[in-house]
Amino acid sequence: EGAWRVGVSVRGAVENVGLVGADDVVGVLGRGEVRVAVRAAGVNFRDVLNVLGMYPGEVLVGGEAAGVVVEVGPGVSRCGVGDRVLGFFGGAMGPLAVTDERLVAPVPAGWSFVEAASVPIAFATAYYALVDLAGVGAGERVLVHAVAGGVGMAAVQVAGYLGAEVFGTASPGKWGVTGLGVERLASSRDVSFEGVFRERLGGGGVDVVLNALAGEFVDASARLLVPGGRFVEMGKADVRDEGSLPGCVYRAFDLGEAGPERIGEILGEVLELFGRGVFRLPPVRVFDVRRAGDAFRFVSQARHVGKVVLSMPREWDAGGTVLVTGGTGALGALTARPLV
Repeated sequence: EGAWRVGVSVRGAVENVGLVGADDVVGVLGRGEVRVAVRAAGVNFRDVLNVLGMYPGEVLVGGEAAGVVVEVGPGVSRCGVGDRVLGFFGGAMGPLAVTDERLVAPVPAGWSFVEAASVPIAFATAYYALVDLAGVGAGERVLVHAVAGGVGMAAVQVAGYLGAEVFGTASPGKWGVTGLGVERLASSRDVSFEGVFRERLGGGGVDVVLNALAGEFVDASARLLVPGGRFVEMGKADVRDEGSLPGCVYRAFDLGEAGPERIGEILGEVLELFGRGVFRLPPVRVFDVRRAGDAFRFVSQARHVGKVVLSMPREWDAGGTVLVTGGTGALGALTARPLV
């Protein structure tokens, strides 16, 4: 009974993923807030780290979703009740979620809620990293790790839009979905990518690394940078100190640092590029929210390509209409009776 969302009872294991109370989503809305009936919510590696207790701070599980606005707070002007929106939330994996109006945008015509929920975090993260932080320019060389994942696929598209030459790592079995030719790819299973790309670049290096790996992978990636290159770290497992990687500019980040206004701007810019046909939607694997634990396990084992999204069951509409064929028969009558 009552409001709920997907969460974790005790951090430390994917098996602890389940439904938790969410009384905050039914409270009085503050100024600039909107309440959304969630139809689909994205699952990100950050959520898995959160569940495992490896993500810094106390953060609700579920950071992006798509759905329908059901209520707006005082001062809201960017959307109204009934609007289909996608965007960023805290605790998005439930029937209702609340967020700042600046963090949502209209769902493009023709998109399903599942497709819409696959976009915000992956594309905004890649855009912020490569545009705002790295300042990638035309003709530069960019190395993106894990290019078969959501952010990786988005980063390949963002870097390509900026005119960069893109290289990436991924498990060889996933190379076909990355959008890159085999001459631009190397395995993500070991640090052999350093030698592979060094040879293919004629002994040269790359200008920018977008990283989410750890340990020796960080050092091998840094060695591939040209002098003064930019190392942009979006991972949380091995964040280095600024200046710890000699000869390059090191910048670790979290998308949230950009603030609601800039994040909203980025989301608008990303959707405008989708509208122009510059970006394309990632492949999506859908799990019913009642199988959230399976979805988290799937992501934790890196079995996915593109994005994983949870779909939400629609609530029963007591004012709706139901057509029961064969309603005068025994089974039809039993089905129809509770509907009256």
